[in-house]
Amino acid sequence: MPVPAEGTSAVLIRNAGFIQTQLANSEQLLIQPRINFSEGWTQETGIFLTVMDLPDNFTDYYDEASRYYNDDYYVTTDESHWTKESAQDFTFITRILALLIFTVTCILGLLGNGLVISVITLKMKKSVNAIWFLNLAVADFLFNVFLPLNIAYTAMGYHWVFGKGMCKVNTFLLVLNMYTSVFLLTMISIDRCISVAFPVWSQNHRNPKIAWLLCALIWVLGFLLSSPALVFRDTAAHQDRVICFNNYSLSSLSAHHHLDEKRHKTVTILRFLAGFIVPMTVITVCYVIIIVRLKRNRLAKSKKPLRIIIAIIMTFFFCWCPYHVLNLMETQHHFLSKAVLENGIPIVTAIAVSNSCMNPVLYVFMGQDFKKFKVTVLSRLANALSEDTVHSTIARRSFTKPSSMTEKETILV
Repeated sequence: MPVPAEGTSAVLIRNAGFIQTQLANSEQLLIQPRINFSEGWTQETGIFLTVMDLPDNFTDYYDEASRYYNDDYYVTTDESHWTKESAQDFTFITRILALLIFTVTCILGLLGNGLVISVITLKMKKSVNAIWFLNLAVADFLFNVFLPLNIAYTAMGYHWVFGKGMCKVNTFLLVLNMYTSVFLLTMISIDRCISVAFPVWSQNHRNPKIAWLLCALIWVLGFLLSSPALVFRDTAAHQDRVICFNNYSLSSLSAHHHLDEKRHKTVTILRFLAGFIVPMTVITVCYVIIIVRLKRNRLAKSKKPLRIIIAIIMTFFFCWCPYHVLNLMETQHHFLSKAVLENGIPIVTAIAVSNSCMNPVLYVFMGQDFKKFKVTVLSRLANALSEDTVHSTIARRSFTKPSSMTEKETILV
């Protein structure tokens, strides 16, 4: 279908399996979801663009914080009663809020994870828990190092100035952080569950060598699952900006247009299952077992362990659930309001990203000896983290001799 000439626009209406084209005397073009035009470009849900400003061979897939950001749109009275000005104001507020979350996350993430890495590396004995926390902090720290690129991208009105290579690498690191962090949290949960449910077996078989091997496997798996970002991320000039976006088409041939929808759904569903549903299910099952075992053995006299468990599960859930759900809904975006997607995606992405600065709080600062640790942070952080002499309650109940498992080793119990 040829693109209408300047001075006209095409309103495309999907109706019972066919498309009706209605030409009107207007300067704007409304393109419904995934409708293919000449030169192979498509446009997301209900975005109004000036026809003459659209580049050739442009597949406009926005994701993460930059998926929807076009300033030159109107919202029709059928979808909303918003005016152009109010919609633009709300989009601006959304961008500022996302920018604020990114900035705070970057600062806290670099400081918190940097402290964890330095203390574990320099001061702590390389126990199994120390290995889990070290890898978790490295994953978060690595992502936070590149987070200023996203901050600059958002602050500049989604104008990417760092080149195509960094566009690919930046998104790759974001997804890699998600997978490695989630898998490490899952492994920590499994480790804690085994230590509580099978303390004797855990005492005999739990060692740092196995922990390092499992961490290596987690990094390899995370790399493989994140690799689509290296393939599909692309840059393109659009109006007076260069955007970093997901080009699922990889071709301008019309025969390949059906593949972009399948690729988009495949990547999104895989990310949802491997990065959220499966880990969340495993974590939940592990802590249900832990709670049952603690109550059965009357070890949970204090509510502090239960608070830690709830904090772990709920923080993971609230940070990542909105991101995955909205991205799933985006694959069926013709059922959603345009405003929900274009304003929701940046916010839920920022919330998910914020998890990278919360882990030091959840897994270090919420230990069983929190008050003592909090004082030590102000004076001798390294000494507090390296303390390795207090026996765990579970180990004392499970063995007739003193256990080598420490207070920090049961920090998640």
